[in-house]
Amino acid sequence: MKKRVVALLMAALMGTFQMAACGNSQETAGTAPEENVQMETEAEAEEDTAAEAETEADADADADQKAADEVAALIDAIYVQQRTDETDKQCADARAAWDALTDAQKELVEGENADPDYFGRDTGDASKDNPRNQDEIGENEILVVSFGTSFNDSRVADIKGVEDALQAAYPDWSVRRAFTAQIIINHVQARDGECIDNMDQALERAVTNGVKNLVIQPTHLMHGAEYDELMEAVEAYQDKFETVKVAEPLLGEVGADATMINDDKKAVAEALTAEAVKDAGYDSLEAAKEDGVAFVFMGHGTSHAAKVSYSQMQTQMGELGYDNVFIGTVEGEPEETSCEAVIDAVAGAGYTKVILRPLMVVAGDHAHNDMAGEDEDSWLSMFQASGNFESVDVQIYGLGEIEAIQQLYVEHTANVMNQ
Repeated sequence: MKKRVVALLMAALMGTFQMAACGNSQETAGTAPEENVQMETEAEAEEDTAAEAETEADADADADQKAADEVAALIDAIYVQQRTDETDKQCADARAAWDALTDAQKELVEGENADPDYFGRDTGDASKDNPRNQDEIGENEILVVSFGTSFNDSRVADIKGVEDALQAAYPDWSVRRAFTAQIIINHVQARDGECIDNMDQALERAVTNGVKNLVIQPTHLMHGAEYDELMEAVEAYQDKFETVKVAEPLLGEVGADATMINDDKKAVAEALTAEAVKDAGYDSLEAAKEDGVAFVFMGHGTSHAAKVSYSQMQTQMGELGYDNVFIGTVEGEPEETSCEAVIDAVAGAGYTKVILRPLMVVAGDHAHNDMAGEDEDSWLSMFQASGNFESVDVQIYGLGEIEAIQQLYVEHTANVMNQ
């Protein structure tokens, strides 16, 4: 009997334990799906938030690029050689649109000719320049005609330097300025608010002011394409003045072949070389030569017939005994003036050190970028990459700031006045 009671009690207890166990198992199984759903919901919410953030970022990036593209289009619109009635407004609109961009948006500006440097590059203080576009000229005017440059410091040192020298030499004449590159005129106007006359504007100003005697002094290096364009512009105004005289460019007459040299080329060769030697810290060109130094003077180059002037300058260097001076051109015309050809010539002559300097009136974009730039196709980079030289240095100065060159322009003006 007792055994039966005990058995019944044990069976009851076992049943209770099983029910409890089943109850716990059912409770656990019932809560697991709820936790999984909650975790999945949180993950989906995070994914939605990330997707929304990515969409917003993409929208912001698209808006930034659109704003930058609009400015690039405005810059490309004024990167032209023809002035129109809309030019002044276009320059103002381009500058206003640039100023409205964020710093990040400015870095995105990229067009056919536009880039962040158009407005963003620091080229010096434009307020130091004198555009010489004043009226009240008087009866006698010297109009100094240059290709032009958007590099403010170079414009002041080189172009204004020549103009100031002419004004000092001829105080009874009014010195005025004209640029032949409308692209540069627009750049300076849009960026700095400085208005420089093109040829037509300058000649119209002279007519309006009652100028009787007009002397035009080009700062161009030679009788090239830009000089030809200048002469065409002058021809249309020939009968507007009592006298119109055009002085020689810096290197004077071109000559028939590479052997033809003249006093102008000799004077330029001597003045430029002396300045380069001094700036390099040598007492003489011979001292530089003994130290293994070669000077490379880089011009622009041209397909115009006047390109022989560069070959003539090399001839002139040889006539002066300047064996360690070499002439090159950005365009590689004539062929012997290409960067590769000059590197071979300098290395073949045994020089181990090189100093690059512009053979240009103005140390502008070509001097800063094509000659001394960081890109792999700059002359500095190519000379270094050749592995032929211990050192390659640059001197970024234009011919126009050399006093002897300024006086050569003064002489050219005097010569034409006295004709």
